[in-house]
Amino acid sequence: MKKLYAIIVALALFTSCEDRKNSENAEQYLPESYGKVNLLTVVVDDDLWQGKVGDSIRSIYAAPTDGLAMDEPIFSIKHINPEVFDGLLTKCRSILFVKSSDKKQFKIKSNVYAKPQKIVYATGTDDEIIEQLTTNSKESITTLKLNELRSKQKFIQGSLSRDTTLEETFGFSLNIPSAYKMVKNEENFVWFEREVPKGTMNIFAYTLPFGSIPKDSTTIDAIIQMRDSIGEAYIPGRDPKRMHMITEKAFAPYLYDAIVDNKPALETKGRWEMKNFHMAGPFVNYIVEDKQHNRLVVVEGLTFAPSEEKRDFVFEIEAILKSLKIKE
Repeated sequence: MKKLYAIIVALALFTSCEDRKNSENAEQYLPESYGKVNLLTVVVDDDLWQGKVGDSIRSIYAAPTDGLAMDEPIFSIKHINPEVFDGLLTKCRSILFVKSSDKKQFKIKSNVYAKPQKIVYATGTDDEIIEQLTTNSKESITTLKLNELRSKQKFIQGSLSRDTTLEETFGFSLNIPSAYKMVKNEENFVWFEREVPKGTMNIFAYTLPFGSIPKDSTTIDAIIQMRDSIGEAYIPGRDPKRMHMITEKAFAPYLYDAIVDNKPALETKGRWEMKNFHMAGPFVNYIVEDKQHNRLVVVEGLTFAPSEEKRDFVFEIEAILKSLKIKE
């Protein structure tokens, strides 16, 4: 009996290993996914799309992006009827698949038709679909956004700047595309800039003493004061005596907890403006705890592109800043 049991266990382990190996091999040969950044392909029949289910999908996944002056959706949505969901369309990177069914179900699957790929499935009656999408909205949006971010970071790695200023000055690195050029290198402040149509994208890096930003009800005020002092010292306007970058007074920044380089961080998204000059745009800032070196590492990006949509500019900046690696 013991021999029989041992044989059964061995066979089970072998089968499990074989199944896992076959699954990994199948994924290895999947084609590359495609799609514009932050594009969500929604596969749902026309009746659902034009009714309350479609309204719910749009209210969740096309809600305004935090930190932008003009409303730009979290995802750009492309509606596809299930009858034509075949071939190249199945290779989209981010997919929401919604279907009427007697079975209520919500799940997220990875790399079904291509890689990297995330597909969110929701089935049931109209009300059940809406309830599931609403209840799981944070999880699904976070999962889809993370997949988009990693895809963007992989794309960026194809053409990186060879500038080593950050490593030499601070002992940390960012995966900065070669299109960005260093425009300022002063004591404890480095600035990279990239030209875009009708404007620029910018990356800043500096450090602060550990513990200089409190984690309490005054945190956002301390961050605003920090940003404004950095702007006054390093980011002047056309008239340096009168103009420098500040945090926009009419727009309260958003503050979140985050993890960057496996370290606790604060993420701030908001609007910057040029003091005494009509010039403004969105920014994203990360303050990362570097306990080993008894400091806070601050990396920030902002864009100035009047009349241009800025969601994807900010998303590129976020992908760059989240690539931070601090040397041990």
